[in-house]
Amino acid sequence: MKRLSGKTCLVTGAANGIGLAAATRLAQEGAKVLLTDIDAAQGEAATATLVESGLAVRFQQHDVTQRDAWESALHAAKEFGGRIDVIVNNAGIVIPGSIESVDWASWRKTLDINLDGVFHGVQLGVREMKEHGGSIVNLASIEGIVGEPMALAYNVTKGGVRLLTKSAAVHCAKSGYKIRINAVCPGFVETPLVLNAIGAMPPEIAQGFQAKVLNRTPMGRLAQPVEVANAILFLCSDESSYVTGSDLLVDGGYTAG
Repeated sequence: MKRLSGKTCLVTGAANGIGLAAATRLAQEGAKVLLTDIDAAQGEAATATLVESGLAVRFQQHDVTQRDAWESALHAAKEFGGRIDVIVNNAGIVIPGSIESVDWASWRKTLDINLDGVFHGVQLGVREMKEHGGSIVNLASIEGIVGEPMALAYNVTKGGVRLLTKSAAVHCAKSGYKIRINAVCPGFVETPLVLNAIGAMPPEIAQGFQAKVLNRTPMGRLAQPVEVANAILFLCSDESSYVTGSDLLVDGGYTAG
């Protein structure tokens, strides 16, 4: 039997990158997966490709900052699979900026998507799963552990996601809910999110940043999305039945060196 047979999953930010890789791996392991993303065209195209490969997936456009959009996505997932067993809160953005250069609009937008969006997903996920249990996986980052001068808002949101995860996980365990909530903390991954963020930096800063990342990563390379997706899959499956409130680092040794 496949590892997620009979389960229904919702993955946000699933049009590309880690989200798409995670949705693919969950579906390959037998789950029905609702992919959501604010980019409807890219999300529908990605989902169509997965359907053609024989996977049980659907797509819904979803702005994670909007509570009513969350309600609609959860309703669609339940219509697809009967109930919600897994939520992967992956949607996120990076807008480069230091404490001196970041503007208020960029700060607020980053918090709205990266932190408030995860809050909605966790709070509503607990509501949906408290009777039957389930797994919630939040995408944090090593940038929620170490400081990066040009990623102030991103640092703050990912640190917040880590502690939101721990607080909610302890609450669910002490309440007797069979809901596990964990965070995956990727290092630098070869995704549009990372590549676009680097591309938005001034050229001299971008060049130095890339060199620093590779020099500080003992494995000497960026991760591939599927390598993070496999960690997410573990936390979604019953193989991680005694894991909650954890940070699972997938960083090539970046934070160990």
